Amino acid sequence: MTDAAQDVDASAGSLDTAKDLFAGAAGGIAQVLIGQPFDIVKVRLQTTTQYSSALDAARSIYAKEGPLAFYKGTLSPLIGIGACVSIQFGAFGYAKRYFEASNAASAGGLTKDLGYGQYFAAGAFAGVANSVISGPIEHVRIRLQTQPHGAARLYSGPLDCVRKLAQQGGGLRGVYRGEAVTVLREAQAYGMWFLAFEWMMNADARRNGVSRDAVPAYKVAFYGGLAGEALWLASYPLDVIKSKMQTDGFGADMRYRNMRDCFAQTWRAEGMRGFWKGIAPTLLRAMPVSAGTFAVVEATKRAIS
Repeated sequence: MTDAAQDVDASAGSLDTAKDLFAGAAGGIAQVLIGQPFDIVKVRLQTTTQYSSALDAARSIYAKEGPLAFYKGTLSPLIGIGACVSIQFGAFGYAKRYFEASNAASAGGLTKDLGYGQYFAAGAFAGVANSVISGPIEHVRIRLQTQPHGAARLYSGPLDCVRKLAQQGGGLRGVYRGEAVTVLREAQAYGMWFLAFEWMMNADARRNGVSRDAVPAYKVAFYGGLAGEALWLASYPLDVIKSKMQTDGFGADMRYRNMRDCFAQTWRAEGMRGFWKGIAPTLLRAMPVSAGTFAVVEATKRAIS
């Protein structure tokens, strides 16, 4: 009987993980389509000093490169971010179920509810798992977004970018440039993202005396949007360092030896302000992007459950 019960639990857990992965992939596609124009403005502000504001950057990109420039480098994130968000929700769901089983065992089956430290830990686990593929995907996207326009462009597309990064940076080391700070950013960012969302969803369910699945879709979207704001406020300085390292040159053209050196140079040259360049368009982008992601994920999970 015990073995049979364990088999049933394992099967149910695998099915739940598959549902989380599928729902996350759907949310990831929505995330890219909503957020890409905001993201290119953010990256340009982080990595150059030629724009006075987010609006100036957007106007300049539109005037010099046309409207399609706001979707530069979209192919790799459309494929990759779908996979990334799928991993985020799959890993978070797995860690959440692990904590629930642990809590139920330690409480004699009386409760399996997670503490908010456990929600953060589950989100951080999801971020670290995600960083394995998000690091190179974002590196390629940033290179494509910041390359010169027209005949001076450096890369013909994502695959050409990967090939040249590997050639210039010594194989995988070049493709995974900035991975250390990416891991730190992902752990902090997604720990806070899932913590904020789960806290708001659980508080709403308790306040209104309903189950979590009964929270209306518009509230899911609103709480998801606020969670996106929390994600970036908690992790933005790390994201700035990541962007600087992933647009840095190779060999004699390399400005930053490592993550620590990039932090030090940014502080000396720009002070605290340097760690928050581009935060305005990022927060503007975060609300609709994160709202759309959670709304699509929750709707998909409810539809297939």
